[in-house]
Amino acid sequence: MNLSIFFEPLNEDIFALLDKPRTLGAYIGRFTGKFPDWRAADIALIGVNETRGRGEETESEVFPARAVRKKLYSLHKGTGRCNIVDLGNLRAGITLDDTYLRLKEIVEILVSHNTIPVIIGGSHDLEYGQYMGYEHLEQAVNMVTVDSSVDMSEDQEVPANKKQLHQILMHEPNYLFSLGQIGYQSYLVDPEVMATFEKLHFEAYRVGEVHRQIQEMEPVVRQADLLTFDISAIRHQDAPGYTPANPFGLTGEEACQLCWYAGLSDQMTSLGIYEYDPEQDGQELTAMTIATMVWYFIEGFYHRKNETEFSSGKFTKYAVAFHDAPDRMTFFKSKVSEKWWMEVEPLSDEKSPRIVPCSYEDYLQAIKGEVPNRWILTQARIG
Repeated sequence: MNLSIFFEPLNEDIFALLDKPRTLGAYIGRFTGKFPDWRAADIALIGVNETRGRGEETESEVFPARAVRKKLYSLHKGTGRCNIVDLGNLRAGITLDDTYLRLKEIVEILVSHNTIPVIIGGSHDLEYGQYMGYEHLEQAVNMVTVDSSVDMSEDQEVPANKKQLHQILMHEPNYLFSLGQIGYQSYLVDPEVMATFEKLHFEAYRVGEVHRQIQEMEPVVRQADLLTFDISAIRHQDAPGYTPANPFGLTGEEACQLCWYAGLSDQMTSLGIYEYDPEQDGQELTAMTIATMVWYFIEGFYHRKNETEFSSGKFTKYAVAFHDAPDRMTFFKSKVSEKWWMEVEPLSDEKSPRIVPCSYEDYLQAIKGEVPNRWILTQARIG
């Protein structure tokens, strides 16, 4: 497949001063003349300037990813190897749906070749195209979105970037197993939407919960195949490049921590960072925040432990007995990273048990005789 037909090459002028030794700019192969060899790459950067999902035309010549690239390329390379390509900027389709389909095809091809797409820019509804890129896997998919609101409106009059989660839930075939929402703010979300989340046994965490215990977000992110990040989830002081302004939200440091978790996860195969508007970012503070988020994702990726074989000697197995159903819960702790997983028994004998990420707090709750909420939600989804 010739992916180059979907992309516009990058302007070499912006890289003239960025190729300093030991910075990322000196290591990333980019599309300026010849299209880079994405098949051999670990991570592929993709810029997007599609904003019709906000209810506006894509007329601006200021690409969100351009400002991010200027910051990202100047950051010093982390430890270990670095095999990254920049595919350039996605050519928007004639219609918004055409752009979704282009993004779907690109994500599908890259994921199939074990290359992680990192999508920068555009409105948050593009996560629908990112999600559709997993349809070819023919397996249940786990998704996490970081957002100050929950974009699940059924109102046909609202912009596309306020209802893409509804599109995902209604998509056929349905291959979504779990959906996690991190950083939402209750006063921005319709209570009926949260009631729907509860009925579907999805996990949702308010921004205050993230502030108090961000480490509890790690197993949520670790379970995901794809992560999407709406910049409006970050408080305006740390990322002013979006509208309307929001004085509350995650800190830039917390956003980087979540991206570090995502990079570390063996299961994570794509990242999308959306809703950045460079025209609202006079000091390029948001560009720097996003660049640092991507840097932490990359650094996390190169620190992966390949912890997927629970029958190996890399794990310690713990069994916790109960008086009622379940009569026993099984936990696994990595001897390398000290991360935890738990085995969830299905309600039906026709289904198979599922091992999902959890936290040490879940294990402590179990030994007190309490069934962790994460266990209950997962069992309800398995059926």
